[in-house]
Amino acid sequence: MKGKLMLLGIAGILSYCCLSCQQTNSSKTTPNDSVAALMDTSSFSTTIDTKKVYLYELTNKNGVQAYFTNYGARLVGLWVPDNKGKLCDVVLGFAKASDYNNPKEPFFGTIVGPFGNRIAKGKFKLDDKSYTLAVNNGPNTLHGGFKGVHFAHWILKKADQSSLTFTYTLPDGQEGFPGNIQMEVTYSLNDNNELMIAYRAETDKKTVINLTNHAYFNLNGEGSGTILGHQLQLFANQYTPVDSTLIPTGQLIAVKGTPFDFTAPKAIGKDINTNDQQLSYGKGYDHNFVLNKDKEGEWYKAAHVVGDKSGIVMDILTNEPGIQFYSGNFMNEQVQLKNGKKDSFRTAFCLEPQHFPDAPNQPNFPTTVVSPGQVYQTKSLYRFSVK
Repeated sequence: MKGKLMLLGIAGILSYCCLSCQQTNSSKTTPNDSVAALMDTSSFSTTIDTKKVYLYELTNKNGVQAYFTNYGARLVGLWVPDNKGKLCDVVLGFAKASDYNNPKEPFFGTIVGPFGNRIAKGKFKLDDKSYTLAVNNGPNTLHGGFKGVHFAHWILKKADQSSLTFTYTLPDGQEGFPGNIQMEVTYSLNDNNELMIAYRAETDKKTVINLTNHAYFNLNGEGSGTILGHQLQLFANQYTPVDSTLIPTGQLIAVKGTPFDFTAPKAIGKDINTNDQQLSYGKGYDHNFVLNKDKEGEWYKAAHVVGDKSGIVMDILTNEPGIQFYSGNFMNEQVQLKNGKKDSFRTAFCLEPQHFPDAPNQPNFPTTVVSPGQVYQTKSLYRFSVK
């Protein structure tokens, strides 16, 4: 049985009136019916910077519901079954599109680019030509700068029963990045409860590209408390230590014997308050892990996470060389989530498959340079099950 696509807006291949959206949602079990009711066009959709913002939904035969918006090509919410068969929203997000237009908390669920993660001092060189970027994170550039692609209105290019494809072209020189960079992101949901994100990009000038998704996860459910009891395993024997501004030093350090050892499942909170300089720099975990490239079919194993209360399991597979683990250290109740709770300290984590931070300035890191005529392609898969 194929999944179902609902485009909860006016634009696109299918559209539904507000009533039909509510009827569809109310027919499904969710942990909070009022939250499900918020996921319709009347409460979500709006106009931002004179452009329309819409809500889209993919569902599968198991009742999994995944919601997206063209504003930042974001993942807005994701309801998956817990170990009691009850649907649980494991992705933090907002009830209204306008809440995403927030410079204090701009990255919830969004695609980040053209270069996800940090670039030291907002500078890099290509062919001896220097480029200066927008600096938005202390002395550094983070996730493409102030606007990047997270505040962009992406275009819905294609939609079918199980997938959505969004496109956006970053103009040459925006945020300081060279090239007109044509980007494409496809979200696909199958009946194995797997959400795949596939990225594609081309440029007309040599540039640097590192796209990823910045979903905030809590496998016990949005607003359910801290994620410190989640069991996490990372398929990485090394990580890239950072300086005080969270820029990698260029070293690859073994995790064994350090708080960064997640080679076997371990509670996120077990070592997070250890007196360790690296943890003090990020106020917890905010580091890139070097994947071992253990294979599962066509994929590299990246992460295995279990919600300690829900029993929900999330496995992440990718073809990227690294994964950034962020333990929600800078969350400080600046925004209200879909269910009315605040984004409190360490109530979510991010696991972002990607190339390494500051790769344009680190010659020993896998390259992120893309030239005209080349096609940038990468993908990651998020598989949900129960324990």
